[in-house]
Amino acid sequence: MTKEKLIVALDFPTLKEAQACVEACGDEVCYYKVGMELYYSAGHEILSFLKKHHKKIFLDLKLQDIPNTVGRAMRVLTRLKVDMINVHAVGGLKMMQAAQESARQEAAALGIEAPKLLAVTVLTSMDEESFAALNYKVPIASQVIALAKLAQEAGLDGVVASAKEAAQIRAACGKDFLIVTPGVRPAGADTQDQSRVTTPAQAIQNGANYLVVGRPITQAADAQRAAREIQAQICEGSL
Repeated sequence: MTKEKLIVALDFPTLKEAQACVEACGDEVCYYKVGMELYYSAGHEILSFLKKHHKKIFLDLKLQDIPNTVGRAMRVLTRLKVDMINVHAVGGLKMMQAAQESARQEAAALGIEAPKLLAVTVLTSMDEESFAALNYKVPIASQVIALAKLAQEAGLDGVVASAKEAAQIRAACGKDFLIVTPGVRPAGADTQDQSRVTTPAQAIQNGANYLVVGRPITQAADAQRAAREIQAQICEGSL
């Protein structure tokens, strides 16, 4: 189960680079995130490749538009048979409800399991200064909890949020609400363009279900070793 808690971010511009990373990780990684850069470049090809290699897929496209548009888009994305999809929580309650209803209805029509649907709260690249510049009058943590509660009200399965807010989300939304945390870095690693970061062990201790890790694995000289080391830290946090 530890392996499933680690989601490796395939943040590459080409199919070839992404395939090489998956092959380098081998059996050490079973879950991958496909974001906008790779999906816009490789589309269905990367999804087919991952499925062929029996990998789970988090399709990270962060949908946000009017409810009707997001609902219709979610029907199409549900047909791709991925494991997890996300929308932006700031799209509002009605938009999230439309996404959830469309995913469930389309999955039922196809006779497949609906993807887990997550809401992005506040990006982990944001710090308090950049957040305040958007004219928000509350701290980041307060906004994250409010958006998590709204996502739960809309019927979503969970949220994407920094592990720094994970404990508060868990307390507010209960044990069954999924928390997926990007901005995770091994102890001593460069935080790069992330602001609200934690170590893998801290993220798990704070209540995260899944950790999204990119460059510490995808840019490592030995991807399998890097993945194993992070999984070991996940185990430490689970004790």
